[in-house]
Amino acid sequence: MSLVLDPAAQDLLFREARTANTFTDEPVTDEQVQAIYDLVKYGPTAFNQSPLRITLVRSAEARERLVKHMAEGNAAKTATAPLVAILSADNEFHEELPQLFPHFPQAKDAFFSERTVRENAAALNAALQAGYFIIGVRAAGLAAGPMTGFDFEGVRKEFLDDDHTPLMIVNIGRPGEDAWYPRSPRLELDQVVTTV
Repeated sequence: MSLVLDPAAQDLLFREARTANTFTDEPVTDEQVQAIYDLVKYGPTAFNQSPLRITLVRSAEARERLVKHMAEGNAAKTATAPLVAILSADNEFHEELPQLFPHFPQAKDAFFSERTVRENAAALNAALQAGYFIIGVRAAGLAAGPMTGFDFEGVRKEFLDDDHTPLMIVNIGRPGEDAWYPRSPRLELDQVVTTV
């Protein structure tokens, strides 16, 4: 066996996990969210910059405001998911670097003084953290429904500010009836890996 992770855990996180399109009405608790974050915060990012920001949409009023920005095919499932998270990249992440990268506090100014550099770094590393977040949701025994079909600028104006760039919206909960589409094919190793 090449993997040390228990096969049941492999299935939970990858093989059997799917993008959910329907959910039960069982709530997702603050304790579950805390457990997810406490796990995924350890995933690596460059300079430990940790630019992912998570906006939880819980109230009915906020949900209505969000749904109006969703693509037609994503509106209904976002309206009914037990919890919705807006994942965004904090383009001012460098302000936290003295705390997060204490052995080189000068990194804040040495590498990230220019806004364009920060935006590129934030987008890449927050997207990496978004992947960790999805795996964390699965590790909690929940299903994630990540989506990029929405009005990015509308969501930014409605829920964020100019220093945050929306990346994706993730519906979270226990999968409901007919939650899965048929699994799409995946590429094989020889289609992806090149050895030089």
